[in-house]
Amino acid sequence: MRVKICGLRTPEGVAAAVSAGARYVGFVFFPPSPRAVGPAEARLLALDVPPGVAKVGLFVDPGDDLLDEVLAVVPLDMIQLHGEEPPERVAEIRRRHGLPVMKAVGIRDAGDLDQIERYATVADQLLIDAKPPKGAPLPGGNAVPFDWRLIAGRRWPVPWMLAGGLTPANVAEAVRLTGAQQVDVSSGVESAPGVKDDEKIRAFVAAATA
Repeated sequence: MRVKICGLRTPEGVAAAVSAGARYVGFVFFPPSPRAVGPAEARLLALDVPPGVAKVGLFVDPGDDLLDEVLAVVPLDMIQLHGEEPPERVAEIRRRHGLPVMKAVGIRDAGDLDQIERYATVADQLLIDAKPPKGAPLPGGNAVPFDWRLIAGRRWPVPWMLAGGLTPANVAEAVRLTGAQQVDVSSGVESAPGVKDDEKIRAFVAAATA
């Protein structure tokens, strides 16, 4: 089991994620989010991440200028696309920047499952997330799960990660129902929006990997 702790903003949060055993740490480059960081502060956080832990940058419908600005200073290992990027744009970003790309796909009901197949041919990894509620200002981090039974037993040709409303209390059940080998959490390990809780991080990783 590989765990990603997303939306990290402080050295203490990064240290807590790494010491708990997270295999990915995520930095958000989307200003409306309470978890957003700028390139300069993300660089300092990324430099504290030891080898073997992947540094992921989360972007929402980014233009090339933003990607160039961030990647010029932040030593990321992977780009996560969390907007409405079509498959062609995913492939273009992957080619242009030479980094693996993880594409988030929002799920609310069975009608959304075909989207997963579309992106499985162009992305290096998939993030199967809960589709945000109508009118939600953020594409993720809304603390809302989807019906995990929708993807029970399903497999795709690339690695995938489960996200959406996961917490220390429900991640073990989510893994059991879906067969996920990777999980992602952000708001589920916070004491307030954008404020990571060290104890919740440890509890989440322990429950996911038990």
